Amino acid sequence: MTPNEKKQAVAEAALAYVESGWVIGVGTGSTANCFIDALVKIKSKLDGVVASSVASAERLKKHGIPVLELNSTGGLPLYVDGADESTKHLHLIKGGGGALTREKIVAAASKKFVCIADDTKLVDVLGRFPLPVEVIPMARSYVAREIVKLGGQPVLREGFTTDNGNIILDVHNLRILNPVELEEKLDHIAGIVTNGLFARRRADVLLLAGDQGVKTLT
Repeated sequence: MTPNEKKQAVAEAALAYVESGWVIGVGTGSTANCFIDALVKIKSKLDGVVASSVASAERLKKHGIPVLELNSTGGLPLYVDGADESTKHLHLIKGGGGALTREKIVAAASKKFVCIADDTKLVDVLGRFPLPVEVIPMARSYVAREIVKLGGQPVLREGFTTDNGNIILDVHNLRILNPVELEEKLDHIAGIVTNGLFARRRADVLLLAGDQGVKTLT
């Protein structure tokens, strides 16, 4: 299968987790977009969707799928989103699209997090993909210095502003052997809004598309 065919296959597989009458959460990025497109087939079953970005909300609205605010929905039964990297323990790096803060909020508010990806995203150790960190602009230099102390090499994502009005530092040169510990350390640095490690709230199910079809990891 081509990379795009894999994304479409795993998006279709995730539809099986959606039940009638639900309001679900949906992520951001190319694989999440495939899931949004697939939702058209079952949109009559849905009471609405909470989007993790402005871009996803706009895509949902174009399909005629109701977009709701998380503050009005309460907890969600299901969140579906892609990942930039995943381990077999379902610890993730997310945020390549820059929506990591809202993604982490919606994931935290959801009972089940189904991650959809192709098999190239499965790694033994997280960190080859640069770890995105959303930062308050005035804290950029301070946060960068603190990240260097942790062994990372932060690089400003040029010309990019998050939906929340903040900047992204992409952290290179990490080999993340303990993602829960690093997630907590980064969370304690003043000026960091969110980091792209989804380890404390990891995925509950990982659907991986490969040439042999879609396999499920839990």
